[in-house]
Amino acid sequence: MSGSTPFYQKHHRHYDRGYRSKELESAVSQYQSSSSSSYAARRSSSRKIPLSSYSGLEESRLSPMPKRAKPTYLAMDKENQIIGYVVPIFRGSQEYASGFSDTEEARVKESAGYMARRNLFTSGLEMERTEQTSRKVSMRESAERISLSKRIYENEEHHKRMNKDSLMHAPEFVIKPRSHTVWEKQCVRLHCTVSGWPDPRVVWYKNNVTIDPMAHPGKYKLESSYNVHSLEINRCDFDDTAQYRVSAMNSKGELSSFASIVVKRFKGEVEEALPMPRHGLISEYGITFDTHIVDGFGVSFGREGETMSLGATVIISPNLARYQPEVQWYRDDVLLQPSKWCHMHWSGDKATLTLTHLNKEDEGLYTLRITTKSKYETYSAYVFVRDADAEVEGAPGAPLDVKCQDANKDYVIVTWKQPAVDGGSSILGYFVDRCEVGTTHWSQCNDTPIKFARFPVTGLVEGRSYTFRVRAVNKSGMSRPSRVSEVVAAMDPADRARMRGTSAPWTGQIIVTEEEPAEGVVPGKPKELEVTEATKNYVVLSWKPPGERGHEGIMYYVEKCVSGTDSWQRVNTEIPVKSPRFALFDLAEGKAYSFRVRCCNSAGVGEPSEATEATTVGDKLDIPSAPGRVVPTRNTDTSVVVSWEASRDAKELVGYYIEASIVGSNKFEPCNNKPVKGTRFICHGLVTGESYVFRVKALNAAGLSECSQESEAIEVKAAIASPTPPYGISVLECVRDSMVLAWKQPTFIGGADITGYFVDYREVINGVPGTWHEANVKAVSDRAYRVSDLKENRKYQFQVRAANMAGVGIPSLPSGTFVCEEWTIAVPGPPHDLQVTEVRANTLVLLYKPPVYQGRDPVNGFYIDIKEADAEEEAWRGVNEKAVLTNYMKIKTLKEGETYVFRVRAQNKAGVGKASEPTEPVLAETKPGTTEIVVDVDDDGVISMNFACSNLTPDSKFVWSKNYEEITDDTRITVATSGGKSKATFNMLAEDDIGIYSCAVTHTDGACSSYTLSAEELKKLLELSHDHKFPIIPLKTELAVELQEKGRIRFWLQAEKISANGKIEYVFNDNSLSQGEKYKMNFNKDTGVIEMIMESLLPEDEGTFTFQLQDGKATNQSSLVLIGDVFKGLQKESAFMRKEWHRKQGPHFVEYLSYEVTPECCVILKCKVGNIKKETVALWYKDGREVKGDEKLTFTEGVLNLEIAQISKKDAGVYEIVLKDDRGQDTSTLNLTEQGFRDLMNEVFSNIANSSTALKIQSTDEGIRLYSFVSYYNEALQVTWHHKDSAIAFTDRIKSGVVGEQLWLQITEPTEKDKGKYAIEFHDGKGGLKRTVELSGQGEATAEAAAIAERRCQYRVPFRTHLIMCDLVSLHQALNLTCNISGEPLPEVVWLKNEREIVSDGHYVMKLEAGKYASFTITTVNTTDSGKYSILVKNKYGTESADFTVSVFSPDSKK
Repeated sequence: MSGSTPFYQKHHRHYDRGYRSKELESAVSQYQSSSSSSYAARRSSSRKIPLSSYSGLEESRLSPMPKRAKPTYLAMDKENQIIGYVVPIFRGSQEYASGFSDTEEARVKESAGYMARRNLFTSGLEMERTEQTSRKVSMRESAERISLSKRIYENEEHHKRMNKDSLMHAPEFVIKPRSHTVWEKQCVRLHCTVSGWPDPRVVWYKNNVTIDPMAHPGKYKLESSYNVHSLEINRCDFDDTAQYRVSAMNSKGELSSFASIVVKRFKGEVEEALPMPRHGLISEYGITFDTHIVDGFGVSFGREGETMSLGATVIISPNLARYQPEVQWYRDDVLLQPSKWCHMHWSGDKATLTLTHLNKEDEGLYTLRITTKSKYETYSAYVFVRDADAEVEGAPGAPLDVKCQDANKDYVIVTWKQPAVDGGSSILGYFVDRCEVGTTHWSQCNDTPIKFARFPVTGLVEGRSYTFRVRAVNKSGMSRPSRVSEVVAAMDPADRARMRGTSAPWTGQIIVTEEEPAEGVVPGKPKELEVTEATKNYVVLSWKPPGERGHEGIMYYVEKCVSGTDSWQRVNTEIPVKSPRFALFDLAEGKAYSFRVRCCNSAGVGEPSEATEATTVGDKLDIPSAPGRVVPTRNTDTSVVVSWEASRDAKELVGYYIEASIVGSNKFEPCNNKPVKGTRFICHGLVTGESYVFRVKALNAAGLSECSQESEAIEVKAAIASPTPPYGISVLECVRDSMVLAWKQPTFIGGADITGYFVDYREVINGVPGTWHEANVKAVSDRAYRVSDLKENRKYQFQVRAANMAGVGIPSLPSGTFVCEEWTIAVPGPPHDLQVTEVRANTLVLLYKPPVYQGRDPVNGFYIDIKEADAEEEAWRGVNEKAVLTNYMKIKTLKEGETYVFRVRAQNKAGVGKASEPTEPVLAETKPGTTEIVVDVDDDGVISMNFACSNLTPDSKFVWSKNYEEITDDTRITVATSGGKSKATFNMLAEDDIGIYSCAVTHTDGACSSYTLSAEELKKLLELSHDHKFPIIPLKTELAVELQEKGRIRFWLQAEKISANGKIEYVFNDNSLSQGEKYKMNFNKDTGVIEMIMESLLPEDEGTFTFQLQDGKATNQSSLVLIGDVFKGLQKESAFMRKEWHRKQGPHFVEYLSYEVTPECCVILKCKVGNIKKETVALWYKDGREVKGDEKLTFTEGVLNLEIAQISKKDAGVYEIVLKDDRGQDTSTLNLTEQGFRDLMNEVFSNIANSSTALKIQSTDEGIRLYSFVSYYNEALQVTWHHKDSAIAFTDRIKSGVVGEQLWLQITEPTEKDKGKYAIEFHDGKGGLKRTVELSGQGEATAEAAAIAERRCQYRVPFRTHLIMCDLVSLHQALNLTCNISGEPLPEVVWLKNEREIVSDGHYVMKLEAGKYASFTITTVNTTDSGKYSILVKNKYGTESADFTVSVFSPDSKK
């Protein structure tokens, strides 16, 4: 019943071990194979030898040949203290010819030798002997026979000790661990075989410190099997150089064995910084820490130049305030160190890695490792980095992984990797830039682009440091530059090694030394000259310095020779090179050359080296072939695992690029921007449900291969796996021989529905669990099961496994220990199978099943409890005060963003029972994309419930329920599902259908919704269904009539909703109307407006008009009755509008003639005209006679005005204006006679009255004057003076009059009777207007007013004697009048003739001198000058006037 668990289930579902380093996998597989083969050999040999401890023999005991003393590599000081390790220069040692001292082949051969020797003595010394003529061989064979005989004897003695009486003995090393010398990054394993009884306890030590694999995860691996013990050290480094001890101990004694490991590094590959010594973690005093990584980071996507943070929350228990675990970040199994590219932070509970500036070098599998001394926990996810937008459209992506190799005094090789994106056209080559450290200037190293992803840079200045970058170019332009390389110094590698200083004892650094140079010696020949690299652009030479050289440094001259000639040409004539490396450019492609090198110093130039073989200029490294068959397989709903066959015969392969394309698009996008070395990769970021094809390209330094053939199309969806274990096992009921169990559904069901569960149980006796037994052979579908055939009062444990179509998952953790004894309590047991659904921001629905154990009485209700997830147990509170009878409840008291847990308690008559297990924490939020059930009534009146879900998976199903019980009977409801929508249709909606309907979608993140069908909702739906079965076309407006231009009659209505297929029938008095000259019909299907237009109404058109509408099954009609006065009024108005339309075809009046009275009491006759042009003429008439308006007539902006300045009775009459041109004429008349004129004058009088000022009182020489000013005075104005509300009867003592615009009342010699209220009343034909003033008669006030008036305004009129004596003026004479005035402020002087203001001109001359002397002169008197003259002086304090009469006579008439 056990099912296999896929790889992505064992750790993290998004994590594939295929991301791991292939180099590490290869090393592990070798050791695993060797272990398995050794184990198989031991199994086979054990059949013949009773004791496996004698399966191996020491080589010294098998062969008596003398053996050289074992050399030591420990460096000692004078006090015999270890200070380091020294490795001599190996000069042709056959053991190290291949560079490795302990290969897999040697181990296999050694194992084979041991196997043969075991078989040799176990078969009774039956060995084949080969005839040898050599005495030396005979002696060896004799020695071996003696040794084997001794072994047989020892074997027999051992069997004697194995009897029961003498079984116990101290540990003994049958095979001791061997010392090893290995190269860095190799794996090494120490083996030993230990015998003893009781079985010894084996402990491994490093430099006398116990090795703890948990403290160094992945570094050490300890194994023990059949008394064979091994210590495996993964990826050795200098720290692993030490003495190792293995100790075996039992009750009879203890024994130890020692072995040493020396880790070497190739010369020239020493890193810039050696690893620091490892410091042990703080002592934990026996505490065991549990580490959990939660809220981890997922697969992430970024773009070059962006900043990305990866973080995870770490929970360590117990929580110690001062304890800090070891937090490490890895990328592709390489430990990351803090730098300017990555920052690491630990906050105490969260580990964060920030990539400050993303580049494609940052792409890879990131692993967070949290290490304690007890255990470690890892979490991994892949980070993808896309190319930044190109600066030039169509330019390629930036190269990546720029590195510097083989750095010397003036030379370095720069390598890089080609980008995955070429911009749509092939890359023409690359440019290498360099920048000296301390400057910001980048200089280009090559003039022409190179296609090879490796380039030798020469011309460096010794002692200076540089950084490099690379740019790609195609026909569209240049790419962005790559990330800069690490800083590299131009210096001799030996100097670089010496600069690192003396090695500390703990580093285990190996220093390779050379002999000191001699003085004054001409250098010898360079050694081992060879062509290390040859392309069509350059050739790189490499050699070793000579052994004989001078005291100072040496330099080199390089010479070349065309193959087939003896002409040697020096390449670097001007400047000799300092490094034993040189790159030659400008060689002819296709030609063969030989090269040699000479050394030189101050003593001279040495002999040339041996010439190289002829080398043809051209690319030696071929572009790899296209990868083989590409096979995609499903992984998750957004990723696919792609595997392929490796490129055949590919040299110096860098890796592969994978591309994906949606089927049918023919557009491939890169899945990775950093080459992967394996033949398997997980492509993330794909669209769920889409089908993709994949292809792969291989690359090396020469370039990218052709694309592989496209894979078969695959749809992106999650692969099916077995489910994770169930959890939360609890007991629901217990009787004498059975128990009912319940459990919770697995958190991950494996992408397929769970088909059932299997339950196992075991008995626990005295705290010791027994063996597991199957409780059920056939899977159960419910999450509750009764386990039978148990024994009463026995203790049991249980485990549950879930199964789906992929298989049976791993079992759950064992439950707690339960006692099988019958429950006798009166209250019910706990409810079970709690489920939370329809989670929203403030509500959710809780489902539960009733308890299996009912108690003494049946269950009659449930109580729901709630609390915050992080609250204490005391925080539980009830949701409902009254028990609910249903197995569900909608909870409406949630706060958005809060996390809750729930539990349920059942009750019966005896009371409330035990609470159920709490639910998992639930976050109150409405998830994006949440939809609700929509109720719809179609055109046929069919009522349905509709639910849509956009997050479907291929295995998702819509499940409809009523009152949260799945609907299986289709007699009431029919369910139809199509795509992401499901419809539940009521067959015949009735009261039996009242309830709560819900729809849930399986294999989604809780997509669910419900709809409550109540009695009120049922009534509404039935009414709506009836309306849809017998539909009526809704109308926005009923049939109406309106008049349009030219008097046309428009009958219209507007339908609220009508389709384009709607039909209209027009009816008049039960007769159908049709389109024609009289009737124009129109139907606007967009707006629903239906209209019928008639040009005019005739007497026979009196009657009823009807519009009949039909749209499918829907109908409607609307009628309008036009008879009697309604019809006649409409007919008359239509005729008038038709006439008006014809009038407006020519010049016409928009506004007919009217008048307007201005505030200055001017009368303006005006009208507004339209449709005029330049030839249009406007003629004014009064009483049939044309008026000569002169400048008074204005004709601008379509407005005509005629102004009457001082209207009087003579202006009464009938005014007419005529507009005419060649298009016609229009007339407008205004009657200003009798009543019309009186209305006009009343409006004038009203303006005059409104302009009047308040009544004022003024003291004069004769008495008191009351006066008021108006803006304009008209002789027809009727004014009445009142005293004490009675009209004043005028006498010689009380007079009234008008001077200019001043209306006054003069009281001469006032008396007490004159006191009281005075008023002046203006008559305007309406209500009139009164101005009042109170005359109190107080002496002081009167005197003061008189004084003010005297001071403010005084005048005298001293006429000449002859003018005063006579009132006649002779014709043609000059008349001069003078007057002295005074007042403060200075009065205004106005001269009047016949109460009209005189304007100064050549005939009348008026002057005011010094503000005091006013004069009036008539230059030449004529008969028209006769009349009444007045002088009026006024300021803000009052007004004074004086009158005189002038009569003009002729001298002849006098005579």
